[in-house]
Amino acid sequence: MRIAMWSGPRNLSTAMMYAFGNRADCAVVDEPFYAAYLAKSGLEHPMRQEILDSQSQDPIVVAAQISGSNPGAKPYFYQKHMTQHMIPGVPRNWMREVKNVFLIRHPARVIASYAAKRENPTLDDIGFWQQSELFDEVNSWGGTPIVVDSHDIRANPAAMLEVLCDAIDMPFSPQMLNWPKGGHKDDGAWAPHWYGSVWTSTGFAGPEGDLPLVPEDLQAVLDAAMPYYERMKSVKL
Repeated sequence: MRIAMWSGPRNLSTAMMYAFGNRADCAVVDEPFYAAYLAKSGLEHPMRQEILDSQSQDPIVVAAQISGSNPGAKPYFYQKHMTQHMIPGVPRNWMREVKNVFLIRHPARVIASYAAKRENPTLDDIGFWQQSELFDEVNSWGGTPIVVDSHDIRANPAAMLEVLCDAIDMPFSPQMLNWPKGGHKDDGAWAPHWYGSVWTSTGFAGPEGDLPLVPEDLQAVLDAAMPYYERMKSVKL
């Protein structure tokens, strides 16, 4: 079985990859379309050249890689994907053959976290409208898109991961609740810039506190993202 987890950045996505990656029966891959996205878009991201050098820049090749046999012949293959990477020219037909899960987080938390690592995020950067578009596409195929909120996972990791595993027809494993400190062997080349806090972790952080204040200059981004988040939240597990 292949699981495609779809989120924007700063969305508990790396911790979720670590949770699945700590299972003995599950292989993982970290944002396989990142280099293709940068090559096609021309965007300047932190560690751009390192990313371009670390992965295939051809999205057709990447799609074939993640659609073939599971790495290590493991029964499960968890794929961490960023919704904003699925720009025109990046194939989507392979998505019909995977369990598609959508990981959401309140836009205020995403914006505050992203802005601390890369200044002045735009709506395109944080992936909310793209996530909604992908959700609609999966839904149109007759699948049942699964939505899980990172807030709920942090509030009760064991309970929510068990619910999620049940939804994707995968047995829950307590191994998902902890992982070794220091990162994962399959971390992407961009990890030194983005993964500092999760590298020091050995499990999910505790429940989230109050929403952060979003600076006035990013309020328009928050306002634009909220309808997409509220829509996805209405159908979460």
